[in-house]
Amino acid sequence: MIEKCQMESKNIINNNIEFINKYFPHCITETKDGEIVKKVVNFELLKQEFSDIIDETKEKYTLNWPGKKNALVLANKAIKKTLRPIKTESILFDTTKNLYIEGDNLDALKLLQESYLNKVKMIYIDPPYNTGKDFVYKDNFAGDKNNELEASGQIDEEGGVLVANLETNGRYHSDWLNMMYPRLKLARNLLKDDGVIFISIDDNEIHNLRKIADEVFGESNFITQFIWNSSTGGGIRSKYVNQNHEYALCYAKNKASLPMFFAPLSEEAIKQYNRADKKGKYREKDFAWKTNSLNKNQIYGIKAPDGSIIYPKKGYLYRFVESKFLESLNNDEVVFKETSTGPLVDENGNRANYNIYIKKYLDDGLGAPTSVVPKSLVGISNIGTEEIKNLFNDTVFNNPKSTKYLQYLFEIGNLKNEILLDFFSGSCSSAHTIMKLNVEDGGNRRFIMVQIPEETDEKSEAYKAGYKTICEIGKERIRRAGTKILEENKDKEGIENLDIGFRVFKVDSSNMKDVYYNPDEIRQDNLFDMVSNIKEDRTDLDLLFQVLLDSGVELTLPIEEKQIAGKKVYFVDGNVLAACFEDNLTEEFVTELAKCEDLLKVVFRDSSFGSDDSRINVEQIFKQYSPDTQIRVI
Repeated sequence: MIEKCQMESKNIINNNIEFINKYFPHCITETKDGEIVKKVVNFELLKQEFSDIIDETKEKYTLNWPGKKNALVLANKAIKKTLRPIKTESILFDTTKNLYIEGDNLDALKLLQESYLNKVKMIYIDPPYNTGKDFVYKDNFAGDKNNELEASGQIDEEGGVLVANLETNGRYHSDWLNMMYPRLKLARNLLKDDGVIFISIDDNEIHNLRKIADEVFGESNFITQFIWNSSTGGGIRSKYVNQNHEYALCYAKNKASLPMFFAPLSEEAIKQYNRADKKGKYREKDFAWKTNSLNKNQIYGIKAPDGSIIYPKKGYLYRFVESKFLESLNNDEVVFKETSTGPLVDENGNRANYNIYIKKYLDDGLGAPTSVVPKSLVGISNIGTEEIKNLFNDTVFNNPKSTKYLQYLFEIGNLKNEILLDFFSGSCSSAHTIMKLNVEDGGNRRFIMVQIPEETDEKSEAYKAGYKTICEIGKERIRRAGTKILEENKDKEGIENLDIGFRVFKVDSSNMKDVYYNPDEIRQDNLFDMVSNIKEDRTDLDLLFQVLLDSGVELTLPIEEKQIAGKKVYFVDGNVLAACFEDNLTEEFVTELAKCEDLLKVVFRDSSFGSDDSRINVEQIFKQYSPDTQIRVI
């Protein structure tokens, strides 16, 4: 059976309704919208499935604001858009595993829902702080469309617009929340089960961001609110307080699956390692610790130097189980000290004469991160500006996050050989950081950058230097940073394997004409125009990548172009998918293609078949030579 590709973003609402229908079919009813029958959820029945108590109260603890319901609908609404590859702006297009997406990040997140669902290890974003001077995405922009804004990318065909959010705006906080809420909901879907998100923010919206993040990720998945001492507090004196810190909110997708956090030690922490033995510097750590845990495996007797047997008193446990303690004792990593105080007792419940300590060695190198980010490790915000100056010989971007600061966060979040997503990527500090980390430890981290083509101010240094949009700055930074990293590490083993490339994509309208989605619109007088349902200005690569999005295939898989019976065929990741967009496909071609081994999926143009008989013939050929291959058309 030949299937038709959907060629639009994932319809999250339909997926949710189908899920409910599967487990609670009695909670689904049907209604007619014109000639279309739609499934609708009976929420009153559904609520009763989750509780034997009927809650009639109206007041609940929640964060509400004007437009919240619309923001949720917007997150779930499918779009007829695509990502068009731009090879001329890319670096190492054929081999890189990195992506740069230019366009509205709401659209980009929707388009990535199939291909990167549950595949992103870490998300880092540095959104507008809503200081009264920032631009925000104002989705569902009301009023007539402005051709000039459309042309510049500041307004899309559905009315999404990038506008200044002034403090005088009556919906000042609401507009910011309406921007963030749907994007966070979509972003969460992309995180792996053990994934984590860091969100940079300051005091303007931290209170609101905490509440919507609690709602999106779950209050139980809150990790911490990191505090970064980002400036010295100099400059013009504030009327009341000089604000010299920012935050990084941290949430897990599923805290139970999240591995432990570790971070490099700060200078202050290193000073605590004030003892030494033949293994190196160490500090002494109490072996008994206060806890509410009832793990009996960490309560046992230890023989002290005076022969007494000592135990942790009530409310305390030993840090290790007995077998691990004995191993540490045998390795000379245990210290007994006489004391008249402490959390240990003898077998009679009297205060023990000794306390026990474990040696914690400096060479371990990592410890649990503190909620206050050590300034000695990451510095302050001006480092980010200096990095821009060093790359561009000018300040083409103001106050980006420094790679030192981001490296600290990325290391905490256990980002090793997986994907980082940044959908407010700005000057691409995060992409720069990924390349630096990979060259330092030989890692294979990948990045996905997303940025709207926000125009630079005509008076800015960026504009004077020739950068008309922030996207131009971001892409150029990756190019320059990659080149610089290679030059500085040219003698390092394995440097030739460092991925400094990226595939550039731009969010655009679908490659398909409207009739593709609404075939009933074909009229007798426009049949000639509808010979092809594909827009005339679209290339085979445009079509291929929309097929990849529709198929849920990653956009960085290797692509090989081959000739089969005189027709051009694209093979993706070996034989995972083969696509041919040429017309007049012959039986010879179809037979030769069907004989390819392990071919999972093939895609053709609908117009490739001259008649229904030709389509049936294709099915029969594949049934004979490759019965497990899925056949689809656009």
